Amino acid sequence: MTVPREYKHSAEDFYAFLKDAQQAAMLQTSHQTYTMVDSVLQVFRRRLTPAQVLEFAGVLPPCLRALFVENWRPEPVLPFGPRADLTREVQSVRSQHNLSPDDAITAVANALHLNVDRTAFADVLTKMPEGSAAYWAESQP
Repeated sequence: MTVPREYKHSAEDFYAFLKDAQQAAMLQTSHQTYTMVDSVLQVFRRRLTPAQVLEFAGVLPPCLRALFVENWRPEPVLPFGPRADLTREVQSVRSQHNLSPDDAITAVANALHLNVDRTAFADVLTKMPEGSAAYWAESQP
């Protein structure tokens, strides 16, 4: 069996995703973008049960999947709150190094929609808690 394309090209795909997220957020470096992406993923993950974390991870490309579960320890599930509160939570992750803009969640969502199987992503969101689809909503041009 050959190595599946998603694994063989996972690093290139990850950097393409980071570039999309960087442009969407108008950040200056890939380091800033990585911190933003990691923060947005962590904040979402805190609102999922362990089974939901694994199901959601399954629709992400390999490097994003690894980032989504990296250092994860199941903890009590938090509710979704107002977007402004979620944004402040994103910005509080590694706050000394976090330059996530106020539209960080939307910027990452826009980049994510460009880099996942849209049908599988939409399907998995129907199995996630209320508020998940709004969290990952794309901005409209």
